[in-house]
Amino acid sequence: MPRLRHAKCRRLGVAGFIGAFGDLTGWAATSTTARREVRTEVMSFAAYAIVRCQVPVDVDFVVASGCRWGIYIRDAYPEQATEFDEQAASLGFCSKETGRMWSYLAKICIIAGTAPGELSPGQYQQARTALHDGIVEVRGYRPKSLSTPLFGLDALMFHRGQAPAPDIRRRWTGRPANEVEWKDLAARGPQLVATMRRYLAQCALSLQPSSVTLFDTTLRQFAAHLLAADPPVSCVAEVAREHIESFKTVLATRPGYRGKMLSKTTRGMRLGHLHTFFSRITEWNYSDVPARIPVYVTDRPRLDKPLPKFLDDAQAVAFMNAARQLPDPLDRLIVTVLARTGMRRGELLGLTVDAVVQIGTGYWLRTPVGKMHTDRYIPLHPQLKDLLDEWITTRPRWQSSPLLLTERGRPIPPTRVDKAVQKAASAARLGHVHPHQLRHTLATQAINRGMSLEAIAALLGHRDLSMTMVYARIADRTVADEYFAVTKKVESLYAASQPAVLPAEAAGPAMRVLRAEATKRLLGNGYCARPLELDCRYETICESCTMFFTTIEHRPTIQAQRNDADAKGQTGRRDVYDNLLKRLDDTPA
Repeated sequence: MPRLRHAKCRRLGVAGFIGAFGDLTGWAATSTTARREVRTEVMSFAAYAIVRCQVPVDVDFVVASGCRWGIYIRDAYPEQATEFDEQAASLGFCSKETGRMWSYLAKICIIAGTAPGELSPGQYQQARTALHDGIVEVRGYRPKSLSTPLFGLDALMFHRGQAPAPDIRRRWTGRPANEVEWKDLAARGPQLVATMRRYLAQCALSLQPSSVTLFDTTLRQFAAHLLAADPPVSCVAEVAREHIESFKTVLATRPGYRGKMLSKTTRGMRLGHLHTFFSRITEWNYSDVPARIPVYVTDRPRLDKPLPKFLDDAQAVAFMNAARQLPDPLDRLIVTVLARTGMRRGELLGLTVDAVVQIGTGYWLRTPVGKMHTDRYIPLHPQLKDLLDEWITTRPRWQSSPLLLTERGRPIPPTRVDKAVQKAASAARLGHVHPHQLRHTLATQAINRGMSLEAIAALLGHRDLSMTMVYARIADRTVADEYFAVTKKVESLYAASQPAVLPAEAAGPAMRVLRAEATKRLLGNGYCARPLELDCRYETICESCTMFFTTIEHRPTIQAQRNDADAKGQTGRRDVYDNLLKRLDDTPA
């Protein structure tokens, strides 16, 4: 009986569709409002025909119709739907998330008029943008239920080869709302913007993209400040010292992206960018340049030079024990790599799946080109090698991205690394720990255990030893240990009721070396004042050497040596000793 009822509904749907629209051409020519007012069975047949015939549908109807497009596309392409589900599961999406992603993919396919497996990257991007904008327009705001599935769908479709590379962050969180774009600034100051963008284009040819991005942000902020001045500055040649001073005030008072005031480091970076900008365009002989460079080196705030923050041995043990207990394998891998290698956060994010290489009998980790524009090899600890092998084994091999660390098919952002480190720190009850502290911790542990500065510099990827010398200051802990060991013995001397003699070992190794050196240079009748770097090839002419000096306590020895020389008829030696005795007698005590 139910099957007869369904068959009757289908017949009524077909008849109603033909009677109302004739065919799909007539249906497409009808208004969205008229199409939505038809009976349910007519709407169902129209959706079925659209999917089977792959007819593109306008965005307004797809958004407003309420049709269950995911079911229609799944019924039409069951094998493609199964493959999609398996791929989403391998990236870590649950069934509920996969269903929502499929629902939006179905709408994208309806707008593009094609099957899920036949979407090209261009078609996907165009239809996805239209769907996103259409939903926002209908609802009047950007719903979270829209952003989350589309964010995951972008990554999945990229690995399928049907979408461009996804952003690391969501677009609406990457930049504050008050940041202006170049196109808005160009309408108000075309010559000013043209000079700045010409400069940025040249920087892009020789600098890292991340550096160019920072320059871009600084110049956009500065251009917006100049155009808002009274009167507005229309070109770079009009920039004067007063504009730099007012911009410094703005930097010192404006809040940052997280609501806090800009740090000295950020303000100094911005002013450094401007100084470099004016210096370079002057050197490059641009026509749009001021008469003199308006930014001075003294404009940059003087920065403090604190010692690097690191975890001491007890804290490091607690931290690593907590890291091994983290339930998420990605968290464990992130923390272990940072702690065992001393890598920078950016270097960690740039690791690729082929980063582990074997050299001889050992395994090494190849770091990507990063902050210092160089790469290096870091020896791999066996535990870290096992973690990396386990991670690479479980990583879906069909992914298009060569990056080692991905989550749900998307490159992880820097904040994901921060959260992993903080999870281990919270579990160890250490408070706030930043990923760079693990780098400082490894270097401090290494130098306090005898590793040379050259080896530490090679391990950390420092360009020169001046960057590594800061860890030598931390190594004063070794001096402190010896100091307190000696102090304890000295305190026992002060606390005694009767004077006591300190044991020989109380002097410490440095003082024992000094005492041995002094004893070695003590002569039988005086001392040798010759510097250590000036060697002496003689053994019997010390008393006539200009470096020799003696004191009254050695007079008996010198008198005996004088008498011995006189008895043996050695007049030369006797005269030397006579002169020494006369000098001692003439010298006041």
